[in-house]
Amino acid sequence: MLKRYFVFYFFCLLGLHIQAQHGEITGVIVDDGSSIAFANVYLENTTIGTSSDENGQFFLKNIPAGKYKVKATVLGYRDFSKNITIKPNEQLTITITLVVASEQLEETVVTGTLKAVSRSDSPVPVEVYSPTFLKKNPTASIFEALQNVNGVRPQINCNVCNTGDIHINGLEGPYTLVLIDGMPIVSGLGTVYGLSGIPNSLIEQIEIVKGPASSLYGSEAVGGLINIITKNTLEAPDFSADAFLTGWGEYNLDIGGKVNIGEKTDLLLGVNYFNYDQLIDNNGDNFTDLTLQNRISVFQKWNFQRKNNRLFSLAGRFFYEDRWGGELQWTPEFRGGDEIYGESIYTRRWEILGKYQLPVKEKFLLSFSYNDHSQNSVYGNIPYLADQRIGFAQLTWDKKVGSHDLLLGSALRYNFYNDNTTATVSADEVTIPSLFVQDEIQLAKKHSLLFGLRYDYDKRHGSIYTPRTAYRWKMTDNDIFRLNAGTGFRVVNLFTEEHAALTGAREVIVTEELEPERSFNFNLNYLKKIYADNGTFASIDASLFYTNFSNAILPDYDSNPNQIIYDNLDGTSISKGISANIDIVFPSGFKFLLGATFQDVRQTENGLTSRQILTESYTGTWNFGYDFRNLKLSVDYTGNLYGPMRLPTLGENDPRSDFSPVWSIQNIQFTYKGLNMFEIYGGIKNLLNWTPNRGNTFLIARANDPFDKNVVFDNNGDVVATAENPNALTFDPSYVYGPNQGIRGFLGIRYRLN
Repeated sequence: MLKRYFVFYFFCLLGLHIQAQHGEITGVIVDDGSSIAFANVYLENTTIGTSSDENGQFFLKNIPAGKYKVKATVLGYRDFSKNITIKPNEQLTITITLVVASEQLEETVVTGTLKAVSRSDSPVPVEVYSPTFLKKNPTASIFEALQNVNGVRPQINCNVCNTGDIHINGLEGPYTLVLIDGMPIVSGLGTVYGLSGIPNSLIEQIEIVKGPASSLYGSEAVGGLINIITKNTLEAPDFSADAFLTGWGEYNLDIGGKVNIGEKTDLLLGVNYFNYDQLIDNNGDNFTDLTLQNRISVFQKWNFQRKNNRLFSLAGRFFYEDRWGGELQWTPEFRGGDEIYGESIYTRRWEILGKYQLPVKEKFLLSFSYNDHSQNSVYGNIPYLADQRIGFAQLTWDKKVGSHDLLLGSALRYNFYNDNTTATVSADEVTIPSLFVQDEIQLAKKHSLLFGLRYDYDKRHGSIYTPRTAYRWKMTDNDIFRLNAGTGFRVVNLFTEEHAALTGAREVIVTEELEPERSFNFNLNYLKKIYADNGTFASIDASLFYTNFSNAILPDYDSNPNQIIYDNLDGTSISKGISANIDIVFPSGFKFLLGATFQDVRQTENGLTSRQILTESYTGTWNFGYDFRNLKLSVDYTGNLYGPMRLPTLGENDPRSDFSPVWSIQNIQFTYKGLNMFEIYGGIKNLLNWTPNRGNTFLIARANDPFDKNVVFDNNGDVVATAENPNALTFDPSYVYGPNQGIRGFLGIRYRLN
């Protein structure tokens, strides 16, 4: 018995001795003298860690003697790391000072009200997406990157040329206005190309407004707008490069950098190059599954320092693209002929935009832009040659008077468009002057009300008025309720926006002189932010939306399978639904973003109601990420899910399904950050290997006879069924609702020099 007690006592002493050889770290985490609560503190490559208490203090114990790297992280601050050495029995005391990280703070937005305000202070709900979001699923264009934004869907409009547009809350692409640094230079012909060729390294953030914004931005901002904001030279890296390739043979290169020119001038320069030249036909229809492309875009932005920090910036972009799709045997010598079918598009575009704050006491800002877009294209044997020039100038006066925050402005827009189609007998040239006023009234500490009104004069349609109103109730610092209502209008440029009107063999029929589309919209939004005691952050952003259109112009594919008919809808078109995002970040390094939208988009004419074509009934998006800190490795799993949508078939005898199935595109990416200034990333896109030909015997109707040489027509122009053509079909590539690319790997590398 005595021996047993002796052994027990011996091991207790030994344990105390071993414990005594371990060190301890105590300290406090501060931000410029103020303590930071609930920050994560840990020793890299160990299981030793804790969180700071409400006073910013922390305590790490039982640390074996040795060398370590202590790290501290918390939302809103840059990560902290420091090498330390712990001696036996040492009690080390350190103070950790964290530096504010602007990219994690409350975002500053400008799109909703044309004023730079924090996102929570904006009466208009604005969604913000940073370059970090884009990196989670690297793409060759912003067009593709938006596939993981809830309620936003990139729609491919043609199986052959793969041009597309952006749908917001189920509304067609022409209802979405695309801005660069707040300038509406992407429209008409440029809509298809406006989201391509902007180097991701030069993007500060992407702001998205869902719902009409015509009172500030005029025509085309009916369904929503996307504002791509480029970096200023203070935040841009000295040099950056990002290159990746995919298993399909796609190559993408982004290069960006800044140069100081003298003491008061900075230049931001970016180049994007994309190339794809592989003939791939996995669905066996003898047509390219993906359009071959060769694209280069050069962007530069000048910033000039002025007295009293007044703004003056000037930017420009040049864009050139050569793309073609069609039968695998096609070569440029067949361009425009009727032997081998191909769709070939040469695009040359340049843009200039700037902002200049007038040298007066009041805050006057002059914004201006100009672009020239030239397109030389053929769709089979149909040539489409078009030129478009858009000039824009706007002067705003930002003034605060008591509880009123006023914005008064005047704009002038010049549009020139000409093409070789019968729809444009002479060049379409118009100048549209505008006046607008906006007043945000601070009713009380937690309540604000915004009124806005815009007046446009279009000589083709006369005077157009678009009012708007918005109400914001900031119940607490973390609970915000918003109600927005307003009207919108859009003047339709049919051929520049409806590329389905050019591709394939359908005849385009315009039955009347098209009147401007008008809309009424309201949006109810609730934003909730949650900060847990353990450092977890969560936000919930939910919206109800409703839009009612009059004079809507939608393509009619159903009345005649050989025609696309355009006219003003003699009835109503309604889009309504609910959308929500949930964003959660855990201290462990796990984070996820979930989004879902349920919508109902229908048209009613002559007492008949039908679902809008190519519009999903519901959609879901997700982004799961985890940081393996010990391995300096992050994993991102992204994806989307789309409910059934009605598709454009060629009548009752068409064997293709009238509705798409439920479909999903899912991707996974691994990023290694263990190299100084370098990141290596790679993964798999389209994990499920989904393509739209599943469940269909073919996608392109009559792909074996793209010029309808063997199609028999009766005296009325209707197709006659024959033994060779039993379903009475004509060539038609418009049956498309998703990308034809299957599963593929990708590998890339990033370099950043600050």
